[in-house]
Amino acid sequence: QVQLVESGGGLVQAGDSLRLSCAASGRTFSTYPMGWFRQGPGKDREFVASINRSGANTYYADSVKGRFTISRGSAKNTVYLQMNSLKPEDTAVYYCAASKSYDSGSWYFRNAYDYWGQGTQVTVSS
Repeated sequence: QVQLVESGGGLVQAGDSLRLSCAASGRTFSTYPMGWFRQGPGKDREFVASINRSGANTYYADSVKGRFTISRGSAKNTVYLQMNSLKPEDTAVYYCAASKSYDSGSWYFRNAYDYWGQGTQVTVSS
């Protein structure tokens, strides 16, 4: 079993940066690919970024490519999402998730993930 807890959200202005953290418990956490999703007001939950077990391979939604960076902590029990040049349209609840699938093509989709955190709110004002 894996438990995930996100932190680091807040209210910022357009152009600012935030770093989200996802702390995990569970002995096998470091073996799971991880992802970040977000859900804006009145919108479906959408893929943001994912990272493989080693941290060597990362994947991003087009809307955040070049601005967001996903990484794994050195202790392997934390995943980060560095968000730069934030825009009002980035406003959402951000969720981290762990997947048991090793098919990188599946990581773009919600149903590939088996464990989810409770989410952290990010609000970007214009």
